[in-house]
Amino acid sequence: MTEIINSYETVFILSTKLGEEGAAAVVEKFKGLIDKHGTVESVDDWGKRRLAYPIAKQTEGYYTLINFKSAPAFTAELDRVFKITDGVLRSIIVKKEIKNEKKQPAPAAEVTADAE
Repeated sequence: MTEIINSYETVFILSTKLGEEGAAAVVEKFKGLIDKHGTVESVDDWGKRRLAYPIAKQTEGYYTLINFKSAPAFTAELDRVFKITDGVLRSIIVKKEIKNEKKQPAPAAEVTADAE
């Protein structure tokens, strides 16, 4: 039986209390964890940004987006690790939808008229 592999993206916000080097180390930790259980496609570091609302009395955080492919069961483990890691303010994992290159148009219903 073949293993199902899905595409995901995760965004997480790290505390500014970690500093630049600390945030980079946490990002590397998550990249390594994802790479162990799947394939990292891209890492986009958004840098330090202002939060929309204070989280744990903090108004800024380091944002990072990681696109990856893995088995569906791994996302629960990744979410668990996000929750127990010091310095992670928020995180989200989203399954990416695969878009078909060409959509087939629905067949048109044929209308037949009785000519009497």
